[in-house]
Amino acid sequence: MLGENEKKLVAEVFKGLKNPVKLINFTQELECQFCRETREILLELAQQSDKISLEVCNFQLDKEKVEQYHIDKIPATVIEGEKDYGIRYYGGPFGYEFAALLIDLVDVSRGETDLKPETKEGLKKINQKVHLQVFATPT
Repeated sequence: MLGENEKKLVAEVFKGLKNPVKLINFTQELECQFCRETREILLELAQQSDKISLEVCNFQLDKEKVEQYHIDKIPATVIEGEKDYGIRYYGGPFGYEFAALLIDLVDVSRGETDLKPETKEGLKKINQKVHLQVFATPT
């Protein structure tokens, strides 16, 4: 799925990887719309660096993992580094979401983001659990 230009871009971005990152893909045997494509793109990304691994879980059969990661729809992708930061992608990481996925992989690998210090300080003031969702569509 990745052309030569995309592979060069991924290789450049992946120079920023520091620690291992695991992609966990939730799909099912009778695949949903975009399940196959999502698994294929994640597999190609994992093949681009020895710091990226891919685990594929069956949404119907791997109930323990589904509950552990609070997955409620597919295709779903978890990005996990030294810890689980709660980053979940639902749907295929195509278009603008692909670039965001690459940045998230590097941030999780580093264990930090490029947020400004004042933003990080402001976030520390949040004293309750927050469930943040971002919705994107290619149309």
